[in-house]
Amino acid sequence: MRQAISLVDSLKREMKARGITYAELAVRIGMSEASVKRMFSQKNFTLQRLDEILQATGIDFRDVAMAAQDESRLISELSHAQEKEIIGDTRLFAVAVSVLNQLTVEQIVQTYTLSEAEVVKHLVRLDRIGFLELLPNNRVKLLVSRTFRWIPNGPIQTFFREQAYSDFLASQFDGDHEALRLVNVMLSKRSIAALLDRMNQLARDFAQQHQEDTRLPYEERFSLSFLLAARPWMPALFQELLRPPAPEARSIRRR
Repeated sequence: MRQAISLVDSLKREMKARGITYAELAVRIGMSEASVKRMFSQKNFTLQRLDEILQATGIDFRDVAMAAQDESRLISELSHAQEKEIIGDTRLFAVAVSVLNQLTVEQIVQTYTLSEAEVVKHLVRLDRIGFLELLPNNRVKLLVSRTFRWIPNGPIQTFFREQAYSDFLASQFDGDHEALRLVNVMLSKRSIAALLDRMNQLARDFAQQHQEDTRLPYEERFSLSFLLAARPWMPALFQELLRPPAPEARSIRRR
């Protein structure tokens, strides 16, 4: 499934590079634009449909497959030691996150109180860690995939949980570009699994949109943090009201 997702994402990037929109593709293959969007969003392609899209767009399957293979070689998660080293230095961490956000050295210097020499020093360190490859003229090639994530309960997630979550949630979430929804539901195990799959897909779409927007000028992009979470949970004050489970019925022996 992961390889199929990489293949579809690679096809989307190739279409984007050629300026082929969903609306234009829909006309070429005789589908509605909504159906095309849904097909790409759900990553649900038959081989026949994939062949139709490749013929309609003039894209070579080998190019799409090679790009997807290159993506699969990238790391989707750092080691515990790598994360610990990054989180242990605030400036190094800031540079690492900036590089993930596709900022150049000049833009990092413009954003933070770091000199160009300091930024390059941290890039060299991130190169040694295996997070990126530092190229001539201080250009950077990330070695992490588009599905990259911090280790669950690893050093960096623990940092955010202990220090950043309370700061992140310390908002009314009523300003521009802000939203907060807390929904309490009762679902079957099957529905919960489907919901978690949709959340993971939304996270991938969010990461893909981030990649597409890196083509925009720096001044037109803004920092946005997106938190997805789901767990079996009930407020403590509700838990105090729960009725204790009934004792198991005792078997009655007949004499």
